Amino acid sequence: MEASTALKVEGVSVQLGGRQILDDITFELRPGELTGLIGSNGAGKTTLFRVILGLQATSAGSVRIGAQGERQGVGYVPQKFLLDPDMPLRGRDLVGLGIDGHRFGLPKPSKTRRQRIQQMLEAVDAQDFADARVGQLSGGEQQRILIAHALISNPQLLLLDEPLANLDLRSAKEVVTLLSRIATEHRVSVLISAHEMNPLLPVMDRIVYLADGRAVSGTADEVIRTDVLSKLYRHHVDVLKVHGRVIVVAGEGDHDDEPDHGPVEII
Repeated sequence: MEASTALKVEGVSVQLGGRQILDDITFELRPGELTGLIGSNGAGKTTLFRVILGLQATSAGSVRIGAQGERQGVGYVPQKFLLDPDMPLRGRDLVGLGIDGHRFGLPKPSKTRRQRIQQMLEAVDAQDFADARVGQLSGGEQQRILIAHALISNPQLLLLDEPLANLDLRSAKEVVTLLSRIATEHRVSVLISAHEMNPLLPVMDRIVYLADGRAVSGTADEVIRTDVLSKLYRHHVDVLKVHGRVIVVAGEGDHDDEPDHGPVEII
């Protein structure tokens, strides 16, 4: 694989309980780019993340990360990260666990370690609340701390599972802008899963669009088109642009086993 490719997913298929969850998924990610993994609930986004992380076996295909294919070069921010508000864990403590959280015992204090943590807090603009208990932070503030935690190991690929879920519009916009800056400044390939593409459109370099376990990838202009998405869904899909937003409307499938999304916005 070329050194300019951060992730290569080739022909990946996954079957669970006799059901086809992913079907021949193929795409590549490049360093310094932000890519949206877009699809409605049940499209296969989380399963694909698990495959990339090495947590889910495939029935076909392969995944390669960077030139060496090492999963140690992956940072991950999960969708759900429940924190007790009363837990005495500061933001900077959680970021530091990204350095030594895999080891037993208390971390060994050092000037280098403190500086590294501070650098990551500043990279995500979290220094003002770094000493507050993580469980008492707002959703947007927690996301910044979790991103710093994932970045501190210098990953070449950063995966974020629905990072905008449960955030208000202002916080979501701030997080998206932050991730775009991180991708550019740190030369990290950022892959964000979301069921709503519109917050990502201003900064998204590429898109991987999932539907019923199948995918199409490219730039937004290449993918978010009526002909492309109709082929992906195997039935007619309308792509509408309303007041600066993109709305995808899918009618009934041609077969009884296809989902009926109805005339609603699905992403």
